[in-house]
Amino acid sequence: MDFAFAAKVFAALFAIMNPIANLPIFLSFTSGMKEAEQRRTAILVSLTVAVGCLVSVFAGNAILGFFGLDVDHFRLAGGLIVLLIALSMLHGEDSATHGGSSAEKATFNNASNVAFYPLAIPMLLGPGTISALIVYAHTAGRTDQFLALGLGLVAFLLLLSATLIAAPFIGRVVSPTVMSVTKRLMGMVLAAIAMEMLVASLRALFPGLV
Repeated sequence: MDFAFAAKVFAALFAIMNPIANLPIFLSFTSGMKEAEQRRTAILVSLTVAVGCLVSVFAGNAILGFFGLDVDHFRLAGGLIVLLIALSMLHGEDSATHGGSSAEKATFNNASNVAFYPLAIPMLLGPGTISALIVYAHTAGRTDQFLALGLGLVAFLLLLSATLIAAPFIGRVVSPTVMSVTKRLMGMVLAAIAMEMLVASLRALFPGLV
């Protein structure tokens, strides 16, 4: 098994969804709930993200094919999206791509179930996450690395679930400074991943540049 590829998938998902940096958002949306209800919400968020990730992995390339899109063009667009998210994180800001626009944020508190919207979609499972998963699924399909992709994905989903379920405890222990530093560190990792996606797509689209 290619553990390096599994680690790359895990790192990309951790950097994009960043469970630690998103803890305050989860806690703010569930602040009026009892701990049992918070845990139930955390499980629903995790299940929704898991289903969305699986759909992206197994159906992403088919959806691209249906619209007549080439994966290299999609990788280029996905790399740009991921880079924009990374730059927002490096500035200590929440990306509108995943966090929603000002108009969308105004509707968040009126959502019938915050586990699905906005916590799972778009805050965790947004365009950046979907783009990365489709690109990695395409890479795994060409290089027989589906087992490594599955390992990286499952490892992250388990970490995400554990983090959200333990959110009330972690929120009391982890300081805002740690969360801020984590966001910027993950921004650097995400920027590197975005550049890798961009360079790979440019090499495929313009072989004369190699």
